[in-house]
Amino acid sequence: MSDTRLFRSLRFYNYRVWAIGALVSNIGTWMQRIAQDWLVLTVLTDHDASAVGITIALQFGPQLLLLPLTGYAADHFDRRRLILLTQALLGLLAVGLGLVTLTGVVTLWQVYVFALGLGCVTAFDAPARQTFVNDLVGEKHLSNAVALNSTSFNAARMIGPAVAGLLIAAVGSGWVFMINAASFAAVLGSLCLLRLDELLPVTRPRHNAGGLTEGFRYVWRRPELKAILLMLFMIGTFGFNFAVYISTMSVRVFHGEAGQYGLLTSSLAVGSVTGALLAAKRERPDMRLLCFSTLGFGVCCGLAALAPNTYLFATALMLTGLAALTFMTASNALIQLSTEPMMRGRVMALRMAITMGGTPLGAPIVGWLADHAGPRWAMSVSASAGVIAALIGAIMLIQQRRQRRQRRQRRQRLYLQPQETYRQHEP
Repeated sequence: MSDTRLFRSLRFYNYRVWAIGALVSNIGTWMQRIAQDWLVLTVLTDHDASAVGITIALQFGPQLLLLPLTGYAADHFDRRRLILLTQALLGLLAVGLGLVTLTGVVTLWQVYVFALGLGCVTAFDAPARQTFVNDLVGEKHLSNAVALNSTSFNAARMIGPAVAGLLIAAVGSGWVFMINAASFAAVLGSLCLLRLDELLPVTRPRHNAGGLTEGFRYVWRRPELKAILLMLFMIGTFGFNFAVYISTMSVRVFHGEAGQYGLLTSSLAVGSVTGALLAAKRERPDMRLLCFSTLGFGVCCGLAALAPNTYLFATALMLTGLAALTFMTASNALIQLSTEPMMRGRVMALRMAITMGGTPLGAPIVGWLADHAGPRWAMSVSASAGVIAALIGAIMLIQQRRQRRQRRQRRQRLYLQPQETYRQHEP
């Protein structure tokens, strides 16, 4: 009998402790993202969307460049210890950015350097955290745990930007960076409180010379994984540049301040939380869900680009967040459930690299387009990416149905063949 309870993964002590620490840390991370974008857009530049795009590109570029090393690390090293190291380093980087901002010496190139440092550490942190969930709950509850993780992450996206908008106006971006640094104590503490004897055993692959390329070869042999990763590339490269879209729409189109920017980002997260909670009730996603969610993402981004005021824009962002989170959670769970445990770390690193690593390509492009053609035209790129991703999924879905039909026909022929042979030999 299947278990469809919404919060079933929270029965595990280790997962409960991990989820609490991650929620606190994620709130701080989202506060820093908003403060960093606002610092670049309004303090260090004169509303330069291209500078915001470059900052985002530097922060996510290492996901792609360091892919062989990050996937290898997630599969071969102790994930708990690896996450302890990466989270500590992320906290130190937040302290450094906070200090240069509070002392008034911060410059644009310094923000670029810190963004690059964050990107390098996050490249190792993300695949390890994604696959660590399986160590906490096992494959039976993996889909639910992934969805609850997304709920936590997007609840933080809802809370963090709203709080950041208020704090930026009250005390400035520097203190927001320092608060984020302090939030890492929660996730570090949760990792130390885990019951190590209750962590599920991990089957680690052999240390061989070809280990770094095995993930690529594995995915290449799996058409459904290739299709999902291609959809992720379209959405991650041209769709998930919300920092550029929302900041430029808020400042240039709706002429708002930091508080409005934070609230608009939070409205996106309201839809994301809803999508994550709906995903938590599903046992196993499929390709149809990926097609519908990416199509919905494209349509909602198009509506947001046409919104005449902040209220309709915020409503469209909520629907966009719902569609985006449905796709991301479903693709995450489907990839992990379709991948052999020994290959999961490398395949998830490839997923993270494609999702986040595409941003360095897309963010400067949409930033340049927002500067020269306007934020609405930049958002139309995101809408187009969603529609193209839906078409890729639809083609894969048609191929899967054709293959299933061919397999049924082969089975029918094999079943009928012995009967025909018997009739031929009847006296």
